[in-house]
Order: sequence, then C-alpha cells, then structure tokens
Amino acid sequence: MNAINERLLELESKGTPVSIGLIGVGQMGQEILCQVQLMKGVRIPVVVDVSFERAEVACQMARLPAERLARVKSAESAQAAIDSGRIALATEWEFVPQLRGVQAVVDATGSPELGVSITLECIRARKHIVMMNVECDVTVGPILNRLARQAGVIYTLAAGDEPAAIMELYRFAKALGFEVVAAGKGKNNPLDITATPEGLADRAKARDMSARMLCEFVDGSKTAVEMCSVANATGLVPDVRGMHGAKATRETLHQVFCPKSQGGVLERPGAVDFAIGVHPGVFVVFTTDQLRLKHGLIQRDMGRGPNYLLFRPYHLCSIEVPLTAAQTVIYSESAGHPLERPVAECIAIAKRPLRAGETLDAIGEYCYRGSIDRREVARREGLLPLGLAKGCVLLRDVPAGEPLRYADLEQLPQTPLVRMRAEQDKLCV
Repeated sequence: MNAINERLLELESKGTPVSIGLIGVGQMGQEILCQVQLMKGVRIPVVVDVSFERAEVACQMARLPAERLARVKSAESAQAAIDSGRIALATEWEFVPQLRGVQAVVDATGSPELGVSITLECIRARKHIVMMNVECDVTVGPILNRLARQAGVIYTLAAGDEPAAIMELYRFAKALGFEVVAAGKGKNNPLDITATPEGLADRAKARDMSARMLCEFVDGSKTAVEMCSVANATGLVPDVRGMHGAKATRETLHQVFCPKSQGGVLERPGAVDFAIGVHPGVFVVFTTDQLRLKHGLIQRDMGRGPNYLLFRPYHLCSIEVPLTAAQTVIYSESAGHPLERPVAECIAIAKRPLRAGETLDAIGEYCYRGSIDRREVARREGLLPLGLAKGCVLLRDVPAGEPLRYADLEQLPQTPLVRMRAEQDKLCV
C-alpha cells in the first residue's frame, strides 16, 4: 500500500487527516468507527444511521466521550459541529457529501436502493465513495464506476471484504504476468439454500447480528454477490450456474479449482468459485508455461504445478475499510472496481414455491436467494438481477429452485436503482 502507515503518520503530524463520512453503523459501521479511533491520520467527523440513539451507541462502543457528540439535522448544523471539533450525528445522509472537509464517504448500509442514491450524490459533490454495499455494486457498479471516473473521483470496493481481498491476490498475479486459472473464497458458514431468518434467529442472537444478515450468508446469497463482484472486476466468470462450491482443503485448492483435464472441476480456466471446507481465506490459482519460473516456484515450495496457489488466510471485513478510504484519498487508487462491461450476473432463485400476486421480500429473507451466472446467459434467459427483486410483484407462480425472470413480474417499480440499471443495460448491450 505504498507505505500507507508512513503517509498517515505524516498527515497526523500536519493536522490534515483523511476525513471520512460514515453512513450506516450496524455491525460493520460500528467496527469502522472503533477502528478509526486507534489510527493516526484518519478521522470520522460525521456518522449517520436511522436513529440518533443507534449512532450514539456506536460512538459509545468507540469510546467517544458524550460531550464530543452533537445531534444535527441540517448541513449547516453539521458543519458547525465539525468545525468546533465535535462529531456530527445525523439521521439523514443526504447532506454528508456536501460537508466541507469530508473527502470520502463509506456506504455501510447494505441497501442497493440507498447505495445508488448515496453514490450519485457523492459523485455530484466530487467525493470518493467506498462501496461496502456489494449488493449495489453487482447491480449497477459498472455504470456508477463510469460516472465516478468521469467526475474525477474514485469508486472503490472496500478492503477487508472478500472481493477486495481477492483483488489483492489477483492484481499481484496479473502484475507478474501469470495466467489466473481461478479466484475464489472459502465458505465461512455451512451452506443451506433454504435457510430463513426465523430458523437462524438463535444463531444470529448469539453472534450479535441480524437474522436477515446471517441468512444472506448461510443461504449462499452473499457468496454469489461477492463472487459476482470479483467477476465483474476481473473478467473471470462462473464456470457453471451457482459455481461448483467444491470441497477442498488449503493444500488442495489448486488441484481442485483447475480444468478437468488436470484433475479439477472446471470446464475451462478463468473462473470464479468458492470452496467448502476452507475458511477463512481467499485464493487465486495461477499458472505459467515459463520453464525457468516453474523451476523457481518449485524451489520456493509452491508445488510442482502445473498450477500454483496464492492464499490469504484472513480477511478482517470492516476492520480494514479505513485503509481503503485512506488509499483512495492519498493515492487516488481503488481496492477494486468494476470493468466497463459486466461479465457475470447475480440472479434470484426461488427458495420456496412462490405464488402469483406475492410481493418479493429482501435478500436474506424468505422468498429467494442469490446465485450467479454468466451475463450473456442471464440476458438470453431474461433472468432477474438479485438487487432488483425486492418489492416486485409476481404475475405467475414460480416453483422452488427456479430462477426469477423479468417476465414473471408486474412492471418494475421506477426507483433510482431500476432506472440506473436500465441505463447500464443500454450502455452494455
């Protein structure tokens, strides 16, 4: 990271820290706020959540004294609080990108609908956007990145999330000229594609997280979202719908996620996937036909090939996110961002038999789960993007296990997310 620690110390000594607006202080936002208090050269002068009480609880966790906190209801009162050295707490996010001194905004809401509005406002205000909201990224990330680039600001995935952790390995391998065979993650939770929040309530309570969020992990939706984000940032594609999700160990990842002709599960190289039995951690499988380098890899205990493994045995989720904000402000670099044209789609699969007239609920709830396929397949079959499903009304019955299609729905609601997706589809025919 270009000696990021030294640059942060330098900014601290000059009294010009990287200034971050934080929108959303659920579990992830709380960790970001707590982490920043330990760091030099970074500060969070404004915190937003649905209630002042939730924002204050997060600040208490971060050991911020009550006298430093100020409830605000406008851009003017927020700016006055910040200028006086206090931390502005708000229940409305819209003015955050307008605040003088805020250089980057972290979207930790997890809502695709909110993610679009937050990002567009950041772009208008010429503020960098750190996108923890991967559900938004897989729905409209390419067009948001395009608009951000045109405005001269950075749209970036967040360090610590598995997509950015995978990108770290992928960029390393590609910079060295290696061919990437596969990129993926270990599945951290047992996979149950029929999981519901009700069935996970006790486990969620024990882990101090919402049952809906836990369900998004357990039913595989989050894995599909994360690997779709990786696909669209790298050009790698799912080998089959839903990916293989093969069993592996750390020692066998490069022997499993390689072509069938070499004893693996892939029809072809260049895939995104996930492993059952490896957690935590992310991986990249690479190869080379350069004989001298192959000999060098053997000498470095990388195995005898033909494929080799890069493995990162941790990802610290939101704990790492402040580094992305700093990297974006200091170096104008992203931790990962979508390519011009998406190559994969995160799609919605019915969890149970769905009936005509039903209104679809949210990701991680009862109606559907996320999966992944190649974009050309999704377009050809008219498959519904996962991020657009919430709030849609069904025109017809959909059996359990079947993908949802645009043709299954009444007219899509005309939200900013839907309109932005329509613009993206026009640009990426």
